[in-house]
Order: sequence, then structure tokens, then C-alpha cells
Amino acid sequence: MSEDSSPYIQLLFVHPFPHRSKVNCALLEGVRDIPGVHVNDLYERYPDFYIDIEREQQTLRKTDLLVVQHPLYWYSAPAMFKQWQDVVFEYGFAFGAGGDALKGKDFMSVITAGQSRATYQSEGHNCHVIDEILTPYKCMANHCGMRYLDPVVVYNSHKLSDVELFDMTEVYCARLLSYRPGGDGNEQ
Repeated sequence: MSEDSSPYIQLLFVHPFPHRSKVNCALLEGVRDIPGVHVNDLYERYPDFYIDIEREQQTLRKTDLLVVQHPLYWYSAPAMFKQWQDVVFEYGFAFGAGGDALKGKDFMSVITAGQSRATYQSEGHNCHVIDEILTPYKCMANHCGMRYLDPVVVYNSHKLSDVELFDMTEVYCARLLSYRPGGDGNEQ
């Protein structure tokens, strides 16, 4: 917990073209001022992809909840998140001998998908539910001793009305406002 007794929530914002995403920008603006939320815009901070590993690891040490917000690109996150994962979640820090810095922390994905929920069904266009597509994140969290929380998924992100976007932003805000380390993490 941070000094003001709010949990320390690190929000990795991972969008290479945020100016093209009304939805991701609105979601980010909706949660930015919640006490304890610390936004780390990876593309803005590291435009050359050279990640300050020590800075990122120091921040993770004090983090209670790691939130990764990004659009779904080819059933995954944009490339910057993979680069960040590869260099920050290293042996001896995130896993392996002495690698317990993330143990007991929480992880949550916030995903925007351009297609409808119906397309993310076994009989839908994508042939898989979103939970199956997010399996690598569950595995990552488990491997690092983190607790994987249910994701916030915004479907039809290109077609949301202002009311629907407002409602999804409220869902996201409620999840972060109700978050308590050690709770079930899915309060609303």
C-alpha cells in the first residue's frame, strides 16, 4: 500500500497510436486521477524501445496491482508490452532463484477489441473466448507468483456509442476503486 493508504496501482498504457483510439484515451482519462493509480505510458516513455529495466523493476517492487491496458492486436498486446515483459520480468527478479519480487502481487488486463463478444466464442469468427486468448497472461502471472484477476474487456471498441463508452469507463473505474490487495480483485 502507498503512503496515502491507497493501493499502489501501476497502469501500463500500451498503445502505439493513442490519438487513433477514442476508447483507450477515454478509459485512461477515466481512471488517471483515481488515488493510487500511476500511469506509465510505455510508448511515450520508451519511443526507442530501450527500457529502463532498473526503473521499471523498482516501480514493480512497490506495486500492489499491475494493470496492462492495450488494444488487442493479432490476439495479443502491441509489441512494446512484449519487449517490456522480456527485459523487465527477468530471471532472478520475476522468477527463478531469488526471483520473487512479484510474488503475491495482482495482475489485470484491460483490453479493447474491435470485434463483438459474439466473435469471441468457440462458434464465432475467432473460434475462442477471450479468456482462452489471454491464457499467456494467466501463465505469466502464475509463473511470477502473481494473482491473475478477471480482465476488463471492451468489445466493439470502434462502434461504441458515447453512452456505452461511459458505461465501460465506469466499470473500469469501479474495478480500480474497489481494488484491495488480498481481496478477490473482482469487486464492482
